[in-house]
Amino acid sequence: MSFRLLAVAVCTVLLPVAVPTAATAAPGRTTAVAREVPCPRVAVPKPAPSRPPRPSPPPPRPEDRAVGGEALATVGLVVPDGAPRPPGVTATSWLVADLDTGQVLGACGPHEYATPASVQKLLLAAALLPRLDPAQVVTVTREDLDIEPGSSAVGLVVGGQYRVETVWLGLLLQSGNEAANVLARLGGGAEGQAGGVRAMNETARRLGARQTRAVTPSGLDGPGQFTSAYDLALIARACFADPTFRRYALTETHQIPAQRRPRTKGFQIQNENQLIHRYPGALGGKTGFTNLARHTYVGAAERGGRRLVVTLLGAEARPLRGWQQGAELLDWGFSLPRDTGVGRLVEPGELEPSPSAAPVPRAADARPAADPLPEGLTGPGPLLVAAVAGVGGLLALVVRRARAPRRRRGRRRA
Repeated sequence: MSFRLLAVAVCTVLLPVAVPTAATAAPGRTTAVAREVPCPRVAVPKPAPSRPPRPSPPPPRPEDRAVGGEALATVGLVVPDGAPRPPGVTATSWLVADLDTGQVLGACGPHEYATPASVQKLLLAAALLPRLDPAQVVTVTREDLDIEPGSSAVGLVVGGQYRVETVWLGLLLQSGNEAANVLARLGGGAEGQAGGVRAMNETARRLGARQTRAVTPSGLDGPGQFTSAYDLALIARACFADPTFRRYALTETHQIPAQRRPRTKGFQIQNENQLIHRYPGALGGKTGFTNLARHTYVGAAERGGRRLVVTLLGAEARPLRGWQQGAELLDWGFSLPRDTGVGRLVEPGELEPSPSAAPVPRAADARPAADPLPEGLTGPGPLLVAAVAGVGGLLALVVRRARAPRRRRGRRRA
């Protein structure tokens, strides 16, 4: 082999293959990065907190990972061309989007499966807040208080009677898991709590949150329960479109009323989301934590007539708490021009299959064929049909007899 051929062979093996990037959709707008760009991370101080083994997520589906744009189908970082580098956070995945336009400004592993913890309560609100009367009074049952010992609770008591609005505020301000059970049971109708969870999953599908599956109404860990940073943004967008939710999310304190039976004193609850106390223009959000999910967070804020939302999953509270990481990502999002983005949040119902239109019958085929009656069908319907058919047959026989020629006498009649 000649020296020139040997050099070409060596370069072919050693040099990396250039991966072309997708063309920019418009000047200053999104660029889909073909190679994976590592997300900015902040090291967690030692010793790292213990974490239970992560459950196996469902198999990834390419069509689900590309929801909102091809650029979002990445486990790494995706930001607009020329955008400043996002701040380093401990979250394993995050996303920043515009609540009004639906434009995704940047993300890290937006479609990666993760466990939600209490930010799943936003899905409960998106599903049931429009259905339940806030003035209705609900009585708490013993089953409603069946929550994990030591988990967050408002302090509702068995037999206590509370307005639905109070239960919602207990859910969103204090992250009450028993409040989630009460609302899911009430909204689930005859199915009870299971019906409320089913409504949550139906809402997730309608919103386009294909990677979200609720098992518990509160976000307490359950087998097969997952979400993603992108899905959380869809859910949060639906929540913040509701004026009642926006009012609840900005409520700082609420008085839980005293109960006569059983006799308990009233007490005050405070909003745990520090964003509304410490971030100018905050619109509210939701905190979450379990040992499995670690810290999860959703927060929204308004600046200069622009409303942004941030979602993050799998974060640690050191060196910054979840809401503080969210605040830094919001600052980064507000620093970007309005016409930049890397994808979009799909609209509710956009991904649902449209019902196929039934073919219009032609004039000759206008009369439909009769369906056979099910076995065991009883009642006046079949009897009436049989009677009408019998009368019709009898009349037809009489007409034929009248029109038939007179037969000779002595001939045997049929």
